[in-house]
Amino acid sequence: MAKKSWLERNKRKAATVKKYAAIRADLMARRDYAGLSKLPRDASPTRLVNRCAMSGRRHGYIRKFGVSRLTFREAALNGLIPGVVKASW
Repeated sequence: MAKKSWLERNKRKAATVKKYAAIRADLMARRDYAGLSKLPRDASPTRLVNRCAMSGRRHGYIRKFGVSRLTFREAALNGLIPGVVKASW
């Protein structure tokens, strides 16, 4: 499980990105890079991190399911993810 401070920091970054999205889009359309540089760093969407919804892990993240590979495997083996079965051939 990730530290709560990391999870809260990512939530704060997401809120900042949402807050400045319209302003960033306007500045990008006008190609005003000086204005863009005056915005907060966390206003950039590239600073967001995909994190597992259950464990908060950032590495091994599977976008389609929104969880890390470890959490996905555990949930799939327990039958908690519909339509996912172990491969056999």
